[in-house]
Amino acid sequence: MVEELVTAGVTLASVGVVYAMAAARVVKQYERGVVFRLGRLRPEVRGAGFTMVVPFVDKLRKVNMQIVTMPVPAQEGITRDNVTVRVDAVVYFKVVDAADALVQVEDYRFAVSQMAQTSLRSIIGKSDLDDLLSNREKLNQGLELMIDSPSIGWGVQIDRVEIKDVSLPETMKRSMARQAEADRERRARIINADAELQASKKLAEAAEQMSEQPAALQLRLLQTVVAVAAEKNSTLVLPFPVELLRFLERAAPAAPAAPVAPVAPVAPQPVQEQLPPAEPHSDPEPGGSISGQD
Repeated sequence: MVEELVTAGVTLASVGVVYAMAAARVVKQYERGVVFRLGRLRPEVRGAGFTMVVPFVDKLRKVNMQIVTMPVPAQEGITRDNVTVRVDAVVYFKVVDAADALVQVEDYRFAVSQMAQTSLRSIIGKSDLDDLLSNREKLNQGLELMIDSPSIGWGVQIDRVEIKDVSLPETMKRSMARQAEADRERRARIINADAELQASKKLAEAAEQMSEQPAALQLRLLQTVVAVAAEKNSTLVLPFPVELLRFLERAAPAAPAAPVAPVAPVAPQPVQEQLPPAEPHSDPEPGGSISGQD
């Protein structure tokens, strides 16, 4: 009798151990457990830690609640200004409702991936090339809103969307390089012209100041000679200002005028009167004819 009781106790203990091992589940800190009892969803979601389910009746599905980083494959499209580009992006999302992520959508990762690709192609067609290159923050916000709107019912929340790279055709790259070079050349010419204008104003002020003091011009000339001689060249270039020549010309005495030789009077020449040519004389002849002989 005692042996039978011991055997029964060992059997029950073994069954209990097997049952406990079959029913025991461990949910990690970053996971949530969703229980389906005979195919029906249980309202409570199991939290992190140790939990028990009914063997062969309940089925526990674990859902990762961490932020998922999903790269979006490069999508080729035509921008609003008719430029063909290839754009790739990355999506950061997480599950906020484990039950909806399992019940409302078959595969929430695949659904988010397809929605991200479709939204990326749509945002390419609505944007200009300049916006894709320089105004990415606004495009990222618009792309995040387009992906997040349908995913709310899936128990998924889009945390952030970033456009990674924009690939341009080689012809467009060369055109943009020429445009940037032309713009820099324009700015360089404007800066050079501004410098010339400022230098001309300063030179005009200096010339006006030197015109009031003639000795300043001579001092400036000596300073130029000293600057040239400091180079230790064998040839010395001495500038000679035109104003100094004019000053010497005004300082030189005027030379006496040379005597002018008298001019002999010219005798008047007799003027011959030209008579008009004689007209032929005609005498009347008998018979009514007129002869042309004199």
